[in-house]
Amino acid sequence: MIHPDTDAGLNAEFEKLEETEELTGKMSSNPEDQKLMHSVMENDKETIDEGRVINDAINRGIGVFTPDLMFQNITKNYSQAKKLYGETILRMVSGASGDYLEKNVKIPEFQRELKKDIEENIQKLKDKDLLNNDNSISEKAFTLASLVLYTEELDNINAQGIRGEKFSKHLAHHGDKDDIVSHGKSYKDLAIRQTIKTSIRRNHKEVDEKDIKFFKRKSKGQIYVIYGIDSSGSMKGGKIELAKKAGVALAFKATEEKDKVGLIVFGTKVKEKVSPTRDFWQLLKSITKVRTGKETNIAQTIHDAVMMFPDHEVTKHLILLTDAMPNIGKDPEKETLDAAAMARERGVSISMIGIDLDEAGEDLAKKIVEVGEGKLYTAKASDNYDQIILEDYYSL
Repeated sequence: MIHPDTDAGLNAEFEKLEETEELTGKMSSNPEDQKLMHSVMENDKETIDEGRVINDAINRGIGVFTPDLMFQNITKNYSQAKKLYGETILRMVSGASGDYLEKNVKIPEFQRELKKDIEENIQKLKDKDLLNNDNSISEKAFTLASLVLYTEELDNINAQGIRGEKFSKHLAHHGDKDDIVSHGKSYKDLAIRQTIKTSIRRNHKEVDEKDIKFFKRKSKGQIYVIYGIDSSGSMKGGKIELAKKAGVALAFKATEEKDKVGLIVFGTKVKEKVSPTRDFWQLLKSITKVRTGKETNIAQTIHDAVMMFPDHEVTKHLILLTDAMPNIGKDPEKETLDAAAMARERGVSISMIGIDLDEAGEDLAKKIVEVGEGKLYTAKASDNYDQIILEDYYSL
């Protein structure tokens, strides 16, 4: 089996301390922010659960926790309330499991207790300054949500064996993946598909050390990559959550490599832009705050993204994650392809992660990446987009 190398003498406590110190240098010096960070890094369950609730609320388009409205929705139609709020939020506000809620929600005595529990649990969030006076999500809550998103995704990419400069200082180098060789120094250069093909061809049930193939890199300059997140309504819930985690993975790995990452959030129009930067904390906060909207305008997104790249000679790459093709404009397909052609003329390549695209959507996506000289990755709603986006980044 393939197992990533670990640096000698680098234990779990050192890694946790290093993570804390590195993130501290990039976030505000606000004592409350520092306290939140240490609570998350020390795995304080209550604090982490609260951060998960805030993240889930943002991903579901819930900006305000209104006790009376939540109680009304839960007792009137529990099935609809479950779709709206999800089990994480329902458990937090009610203090009960989903099965228990569903079983007892029509009982008058239970409803009286439920109303009281919802009011008390939402008040607890207000007492901790995670909600403002009007019950809207506070800046402190966004900070907590960002920290939880960061630590969970970092655990995820480390579990996948994708290690960066933070843990392996010698891995920080740039370059094109060129030829495939049998020996390499870095697991980020692992040629997974070629390795698996070699193992299968040799009739190995498990990957043998001699099967492992690496990409050989040639020297290359700095990379600027912009991540475009589709925030249309169809992305609400699980898909936007996975899209955010992919953005965190990209921001973390690319800034570790001293490359620059930008963010563009699109729906009916471009909602949020962060020019390419090495400020991981800025990217993390912006990614955390992404909310879903309505339709999809990819042409305008490409135009705006091109303007965010520098004029000087660097590698410029845009990767768009979407579950729908453009549906705004007189001729959205033509406008999008024209925008892709304009981007390529200005030295910007374009890749796409298409989530559950229909046949027409996938056909257009193929045309976009062909014009943009990038790659198309077709994905399911439940796939790990972080693996895909890192594969695209490391292919630059």
